[in-house]
Amino acid sequence: MKTFPMFLQMAGRRVVIVGGGEQAAQKTRLMLKTEAVIEVLAPQLEPELAELAAQGRVVQRAGPITPASFADTALCFIATGCPGMDAALHDLAKIAGATVNVVDQPELCDAITPSIVDRDPVVVAIGTEGTAPVLARQIKTRMEQMLEPGLGDLASLAGRLRGAAAARLGPRARRDLWRWVFTGTPREAFGRGAEREAARLIKDAIQTGNIHAETGGSVALVGAGPGSKDLITLRGVQRLQEADIIFYDRLIDPEVLELARRDAERVYVGKHPGCHAWPQAKITARLVAAARQGQRVVRLKAGDPGIFGRAAEEIAAVKNAGLPLEIVPGVTAASGAAASGGTVLTSRDDVDTVVFATGHLADGAVAPDWLPLLRPGTCVAVYMGVRAAPDIEAALHGVPRRDLIQVSVVADAQRANEQRFDCTATTLTKALEAHNVTNGAVIFLRLPKTAYAENVVPLQAAE
Repeated sequence: MKTFPMFLQMAGRRVVIVGGGEQAAQKTRLMLKTEAVIEVLAPQLEPELAELAAQGRVVQRAGPITPASFADTALCFIATGCPGMDAALHDLAKIAGATVNVVDQPELCDAITPSIVDRDPVVVAIGTEGTAPVLARQIKTRMEQMLEPGLGDLASLAGRLRGAAAARLGPRARRDLWRWVFTGTPREAFGRGAEREAARLIKDAIQTGNIHAETGGSVALVGAGPGSKDLITLRGVQRLQEADIIFYDRLIDPEVLELARRDAERVYVGKHPGCHAWPQAKITARLVAAARQGQRVVRLKAGDPGIFGRAAEEIAAVKNAGLPLEIVPGVTAASGAAASGGTVLTSRDDVDTVVFATGHLADGAVAPDWLPLLRPGTCVAVYMGVRAAPDIEAALHGVPRRDLIQVSVVADAQRANEQRFDCTATTLTKALEAHNVTNGAVIFLRLPKTAYAENVVPLQAAE
């Protein structure tokens, strides 16, 4: 980041705006949303600013401008409308050590005004470091639609009740309370204008300790998607933000963990090929133990937890322990790999069957049992197939018309270091070696229908 986002305390502090025209009026409107003391330095004011001065909402200073004019200020806006004069005034302000914003001259700005979504005291500031103001406004529009008008009033009520909640409830109960307030009935009530009802519900919950949220532990198996952090679902992000402890794999993008609550414990349980410091039984035992202690547990898995994610063992253990369980699906690797290359897994005329297969079984044995499924109109996506590539290639060697099999490999799909290349059924191993692909790849085998004449018999292994 070239700029650092920060909220400044403005109550009672001095803000100087230089200029008496429309640009100065725009900055004045913005500062009037705060509790700052606003001084406008200009000999003449346009009608809006003149009326504000007459009402005592701003103070006009019409005298000479010197470095002393900018002393002891929280922020200064220079907006005379004349670039040369603005630059000269900028120099005076810097002599006084002021933090300055010069309108339309970003190279002279210590501070850049963001696009603001105002639900006081909830304030969302959106900045692009001056590079794309139109984009900032588009994001602001979406945020305005997402955040209901009464949200600030609900936040203010919560602020007034925080002391009472802290006096009566423990840390975990307080988290449950505020989670319920901002995701459950109180927020819904505020959204439809029933402020008194919402306030009563929150106060009753604080007094009785009935938080209207689960207070025991739980486990959520969350799919993080195939790579980039923006491919995780909204529900997945929500579970991360609610988690007390997160168990994550080695294929998880570190940026995905930034979406979690800051104080959530993070436990790395990654398994490198041939090195299982965290065997599955140990992982499963830790999930159950943490949930039994009352923690909200997230088991974060790359892709989709239900597709070659070894989730069945964990699901069975959680259910056997009688603990609440949720499975949050994710974008699986095959879908992500196809999408990043601008392709699809199926097409109406050529491919009407998709097979998700694994390159090896739980005991490490190669599993080419999907070979008979490789018929015209089929796409087979082989997960964890890099180490099994020689066996796959050998199995395909005896297949008639293997030259019609379209083979493609996508490694590290949806990541910055993604690789994708095509090869043939007889050069798969060499192609992987040539591209130095050792793990984390999906191998696609396709047989489009259009490659075959009507009377071709189904593909089968040669006798």
